[in-house]
Amino acid sequence: MVSQKVTIKNPTGLHLRPAGILCKKAMQYRSSIRFRFRNTTANAKSVLSVLGACVKAGDEIEFFCEGSDEKEALTDIVKLVEDGLGE
Repeated sequence: MVSQKVTIKNPTGLHLRPAGILCKKAMQYRSSIRFRFRNTTANAKSVLSVLGACVKAGDEIEFFCEGSDEKEALTDIVKLVEDGLGE
């Protein structure tokens, strides 16, 4: 398992459109991809799970990837978040 912390940079946080972009990217990998925010763990492959975490701009989350392509998944997911999730 690999993990990395990242800060949400897009001004609206993880609302529907960026959550969808995150999930679409996560679905490209076989590995389990989750993130922790405060006391919540969310499945990055589920839009409802991501939305339910209520992540806002400036919040720090930690991604956890586990599986055969975990390193590539973590690298791509963190880059996507750091680039603002399309916003």
